[in-house]
Amino acid sequence: MQGRSMTAGAPWKHTLRFAMPVLAGSLLQQLYNTADTIIVGNFASEEALSAVGTTGSLTFLFLSIALGFSAGNGVIVAQHYGAGDEKRVRSNASTGILLLMGLGVISTIVALAASGFAFSWLVAVPGEILDQTLVYFRIYALGLIFQYGYNIFSSILRAIGDSAATLYFLLISSVTNVVLDILFVAGFHWGVAGAAIATDISQGISFVAAWIYMTRKYPVFRFRLKEFSWDSKLAARTLRVGMPIALQLMIVSFGLTFIQRAVNKFGKVMTASFTVGQRIEMYINLPCNAFQTTMATYTGQNIGAGKTERVKTGLRQTLIISLIMTALISAAIWIFSNQICGLFGLSADAAVYCNAHLKAAALTLIILSMYIPVFGVFQGANHPAVPTLVATASLSVRVAVTYLLRYSSVFGHTIIWWNGLFGFGTGCAITWIYYFSGRWQRGASLTK
Repeated sequence: MQGRSMTAGAPWKHTLRFAMPVLAGSLLQQLYNTADTIIVGNFASEEALSAVGTTGSLTFLFLSIALGFSAGNGVIVAQHYGAGDEKRVRSNASTGILLLMGLGVISTIVALAASGFAFSWLVAVPGEILDQTLVYFRIYALGLIFQYGYNIFSSILRAIGDSAATLYFLLISSVTNVVLDILFVAGFHWGVAGAAIATDISQGISFVAAWIYMTRKYPVFRFRLKEFSWDSKLAARTLRVGMPIALQLMIVSFGLTFIQRAVNKFGKVMTASFTVGQRIEMYINLPCNAFQTTMATYTGQNIGAGKTERVKTGLRQTLIISLIMTALISAAIWIFSNQICGLFGLSADAAVYCNAHLKAAALTLIILSMYIPVFGVFQGANHPAVPTLVATASLSVRVAVTYLLRYSSVFGHTIIWWNGLFGFGTGCAITWIYYFSGRWQRGASLTK
């Protein structure tokens, strides 16, 4: 069974080598999402930009399901890979693929059926951009099966230590997405529909590329159609491990929906600004999210090999690297915030909001790098409910202070971007209290 073990050698070398392709892949994803925003903002209209941006919380909701359950399956595969059990690696991968593909179909049906109510009432999208919002989201939803399939393939590959492969898939899909965005939006003038179609096609390409690579390079995953096996117990195990991870991300999405609703109340200028601000926040988040993924695999493999103490050393070294990278990105965004806002075709008023948003985010999001990688330890050690509880507390605080202080004399509308100071601070405190309690280590074991 090929792959790369992370159970021996210098931990920082393993985590850095594993995280760099994950980070680069995430960067590519953000670049083509940003390209969507830049192209729509410059070649469609500010209303179209707002429409695409206001779908973010719900598109992230469905992405959360894909990421959560594929990550749950990946944790199990990583543990059995660390234990050297090829049979269980294969059976869990087979069931995970079938499960995620099924969830992709169900998610598309739900998204199409609920989109009207969700955007009209839950998100409270302004009437002048509602039609464009629905067009973009419904076309986007048709490609969810590709998104779910790609994520389960990537999670399985990362579980056996191959994080570099996902970078190649994303490079192909990113270039495709940008080219098609330019063609459909700037060339054919299809507006938000063109941006959504480009996204679906690029996701389909990454899905196919991931499947071809995985089955050709790793014989253990070389399934013929009749060789796929469904095991209800294995599926239940993936759901059990993945549910807290998915729920953590869904809570973030749900909280962002309420924050988006508050943003929309300030009008389309603020909505357009917030769209850009959120896109740039993702860049600051890249290192800590990549190291969370890395620590989940690293922890899972070392627990499977019976080396729990090795996890602590790896976490310490990883946090230092995560903090340094996040601080460097934040500094660059602070310095070049005016130039960044100018890329998106924002109006003068929206650019003022956006500039303030970016400078606040560059400061507050550094807090995330101090605790998000620890989530990977909890997930890999079979304590995935802890990140869910932390995310719930953090988002609850962010939403609460947003609604309590949005019309106050101290913060006013600026609470839209300063709420993270309160929420992330809460999340950081809870995470480290639990880690230093040692309970995650006592409960760490191979998933049965």
